[in-house]
Amino acid sequence: VMKTCKKMGIQTVAVHSDVDSTAVHVKMADEAVCVGPAPTGKSYLNMEAIMEAIRQTGAQAVHPGYGFLSENKEFAKRLAAEGVTFIGPDTHAIQAMGDKIESKLIAKAAKVNTIPGFDGVVETAEDAVKIAQEIGYPVMIKASAGGGGKGMRIAWNDEETREGFRFSSQEAASSFGDDRLLIEKYIDNPRHIEIQVLADKHGNALWLNERECSIQRRNQKVVEEAPSTFLDPDTRRAMGEQAVQLAKAVKYSSAGTVEFLVDSKKNFYFLEMNTRLQVEHPITECITGLDLVEQMIRVAKGYRLQHEQKDVPINGWAIESRVYAEDPYKSFGLPSIGRLSQYQEPRNLSNVRVDSGIEEGSDISIYYDPMISKLVTYGSTRAEALARMEDALDNYVIRGVTHNIPLLREIITHPRFISGDISTNFLPEVYPDGFKGHQLDVENRRELLAAAAALHVTSQLRSQKILGHLRVSSALRECSCWELCVELGEGRHHVQITKSGDVYTVEADGGKVDVCGQWNLASPLLPITVNGAERMLQCLSLEASGTIVLQYMGTLFKLRILSKRAAELNSYMPEKVSEDTSSILRSPMPGTVVAVSVKPGDTVTPTALSTLTARSQ
Repeated sequence: VMKTCKKMGIQTVAVHSDVDSTAVHVKMADEAVCVGPAPTGKSYLNMEAIMEAIRQTGAQAVHPGYGFLSENKEFAKRLAAEGVTFIGPDTHAIQAMGDKIESKLIAKAAKVNTIPGFDGVVETAEDAVKIAQEIGYPVMIKASAGGGGKGMRIAWNDEETREGFRFSSQEAASSFGDDRLLIEKYIDNPRHIEIQVLADKHGNALWLNERECSIQRRNQKVVEEAPSTFLDPDTRRAMGEQAVQLAKAVKYSSAGTVEFLVDSKKNFYFLEMNTRLQVEHPITECITGLDLVEQMIRVAKGYRLQHEQKDVPINGWAIESRVYAEDPYKSFGLPSIGRLSQYQEPRNLSNVRVDSGIEEGSDISIYYDPMISKLVTYGSTRAEALARMEDALDNYVIRGVTHNIPLLREIITHPRFISGDISTNFLPEVYPDGFKGHQLDVENRRELLAAAAALHVTSQLRSQKILGHLRVSSALRECSCWELCVELGEGRHHVQITKSGDVYTVEADGGKVDVCGQWNLASPLLPITVNGAERMLQCLSLEASGTIVLQYMGTLFKLRILSKRAAELNSYMPEKVSEDTSSILRSPMPGTVVAVSVKPGDTVTPTALSTLTARSQ
């Protein structure tokens, strides 16, 4: 938003919590005002503090961003009461579309396809069970004022409905300040496809094509693309026209998104309308050439739209990966916290866009969403955009926190994703036992062993020299052939390596691999060539003991490299005994304990223990 404002010559004011005082958006702004301590209810959701910041700075307009108060009608009303422009739709549209119950009724009236469900507020857990039984399981329990996957639960039976009602209402209250819930039929195995709309205050509205958002975990998007591989021109037009019908029905003005569920027969059903800028809006900007933030500002000022529907193109293909500080090996991503000790975005690559609010040294805390950035690649074809995304992920350096790049890279290189055979159940279907990282085939393993061995030898040769000369002038000439033992996982591999000029020839697992590269051990990125194919490695650790941690094809691999003699002697070394964790209960992620379902004297079974663990997240 600030980048667009600078381009338009508009000065900006950042509001921030005390822990965000050195955040990137604070540094970018012309002015900054602290609106409270870290908890969102005392800062970013604190309307009075934000209104006071507006008065102090004389701000004329507010762009609410993606979350927090972006879809809060009371905030928009308070701005209007003080003569401050809200860069978004008016309060009527926010209320109508922000309330999932009301929006569904309006959508029906506007002849928009809707999902079967209960058109009212669910008051109690027992009411929820009764309604769910009438609709038929499975059902989706949703926060009426929700978005971003928060306050949503799928229930397959009465007990899950009761528990889902409880936790959805708690999450809805803490995230949106509104604990009302609704229930509707859960459509199993659908696609999630949304239409971007843009409307002005003069009755004009456009649909700016679709975004495919089916790759999700816990109802939150992970990878998005535009356009969708699934839609044909007729279905795209029908979805776009219904989205515009809905926008016009509530006299919508600004950028907004109408989300649909699409089944295998291309039947589509209205899901919700987000009355704000979406996180994934950059991919629409890439294929249409429109700056959506600029359009929002122009509309808020009262200008008419500059384009007609026939002017909206689909040029090329764009893909967005949401880079999170999350551990993808835990439920496809549980939050990680820490400080970014090293951070380098792949901005040097062509047609790569990185939207981020952090930098090297930034803290990823427990207080806010753990998203690091939105990584966007663009190409004239989908294959080109995917190839660029693969390169961008390999060139993205993130140290200090666990991140989800291993999962993102596996998704975009998976045959099902490449073919377009996806749904919202993609992750659990492809990884039924959870995500395990990149699985090495024989060729991949040989490449990794060769690269690690060559890096080890390069490091050993470097350690023998000072300023390019041997440390001891009378030392023997450097060796050009080595026999090594490389430990990878449970396997031990005997490797023979020879050096000729800049090329290492490595014999491993019954094959030969030629490896060459710059081998700059001070750089986090190691571009190498393996049998003529270019690869980008990242070296996270290189220890004197022979232990090396490499990022290869997105996944971290820990290897140990020993000389032949050291490997023989190592068999006599005692093995480290693993920690006994049988009496320890560890939280899988940082967070706040919101409920304890046991008391002293209760008998805790393994099932009850797993429930307790889940609730403490």
